[in-house]
Amino acid sequence: MEISDILDFLKRLSRNNNREWFQEHKSEYDAAKERFDELLSAAIFRISQFDDTVAHLQPKDCTYRIYRDIRFSSDKTPYKNYISGYINPHGKKADHCGYYIHLEPGNCMLAGGSWCLPPKMLKALRESVVDNIDEFRSIVEDPEFKKFFPTVGEEHLKTIPKGFPKDFPYPEYIKCKDYIISCHIPDSFYDNPHYMDEIVVVFKQLKRFADFTNYTIDDFEY
Repeated sequence: MEISDILDFLKRLSRNNNREWFQEHKSEYDAAKERFDELLSAAIFRISQFDDTVAHLQPKDCTYRIYRDIRFSSDKTPYKNYISGYINPHGKKADHCGYYIHLEPGNCMLAGGSWCLPPKMLKALRESVVDNIDEFRSIVEDPEFKKFFPTVGEEHLKTIPKGFPKDFPYPEYIKCKDYIISCHIPDSFYDNPHYMDEIVVVFKQLKRFADFTNYTIDDFEY
């Protein structure tokens, strides 16, 4: 099975998101999951060459269930229309930044970062940005970085957060409600036989950002 076959399965699942269809095609899902685990294994190995903290991870440590939690959702479809994995030595739910691979037809991405941070940790990360703004800018404004990650954060405050200088010259970096970066890629990305080399290029840039944010998170005292 190729990555394109996984995406094709997900397209059909999106059109037939019900338990009956899924059970009839469970063997296809199992094959897709096995192929995705192979992708993660290869990614873990390649990432470990420049970030040895991930070397001990296995795909089972990184993958998410395809079954949706519908208890508190108005959307009652039982399955996600994507397959994803988070290569993070601190775990999939960690505040630390790791390496995220997301397969979804029309919305594939390579990403990472820290989201849903406790308020005090988010404040500490913003303070780190302010105190080390030249270092932070040298990462996020580097053309090689911006080529893959044009924006820092998915959601932003409308104004400077309370307690920070109103005249801070780079407000967009402390208005972040999260410190997530995302590189959206076309489905055809995986048609390239050398796509893993391209993933490595993207994630080497992501590591620069992760090193900055994780330094503050490592030192944070709850």
